Amino acid sequence: MTLQQQNPPQVDPGLLSRALEVAGRLANDAAEVITATAGREIQAGAGHKANPFDWVTDTDRTLERHTRRVLAADFPDVPVVGEEYGSDAGAATAPYRWVVDPVDGTANYVSGFPWCAYSLALVDALGPVVGVIADPSRAQIYAAARGRGVRANGVPVRVAPRSPVGGLVCAELTLDTAPGFTRRAAAAHAGVRVLGSAALAITQVALGHAVAAVLDHFQEWDVAGAVCLATEAGALVVDGAGHPDPLPTGMMIVAAPGALDGVLTWWQTR
Repeated sequence: MTLQQQNPPQVDPGLLSRALEVAGRLANDAAEVITATAGREIQAGAGHKANPFDWVTDTDRTLERHTRRVLAADFPDVPVVGEEYGSDAGAATAPYRWVVDPVDGTANYVSGFPWCAYSLALVDALGPVVGVIADPSRAQIYAAARGRGVRANGVPVRVAPRSPVGGLVCAELTLDTAPGFTRRAAAAHAGVRVLGSAALAITQVALGHAVAAVLDHFQEWDVAGAVCLATEAGALVVDGAGHPDPLPTGMMIVAAPGALDGVLTWWQTR
């Protein structure tokens, strides 16, 4: 299968530049806070949402409030959708919306496991326009904008075509799908890693560290920023049926060129 993913129309260059600058500042702010506070012993205000593994912390709340204040001042007409405080009025129909996950991988953050991220994206009706991911444990800020490519701490990155054989797949899968997918990948001599951050899983494809990311449970705020990185780096983004989609829901595969067919077969085979 050869997919040609259409490039969405260009966005006003001034808006892109302003959005990148503000998102970059917010990502740097978040990285400093996360670095300074990660670890179970210092999680004042930590609690649970749906279950004891579904953590929320004061850091989640504080970073989202800070993000919302800054965005309201710099982009007063653009609504915000966030994990902790929901959607601003009109977000579903607005020309643009900001989407923020203040700490993606909160359970890792609480435990001091170095695999969590801050994710911020500007999204329009055709998908992510700007995406910025802060990876505090690696002291990296990854930033992308439609038509402008991806930079990791200012250095351009690009995905090279790869076979999935011998590669790593970053997965965030439910118990229903993980065992079968993992077995099929292993039989094809690929490794599956499930580490607890959808944003960083997709980012690894954009950086060329993983041949693919496979996710079957996520929210828009988990993935929008990283999908922008992956798309701008040249990765392919499809839904569970293999159809190109700039921001899938329900199930998603992000793959390096040359890797998609194999990974999609591992997913679709039952």
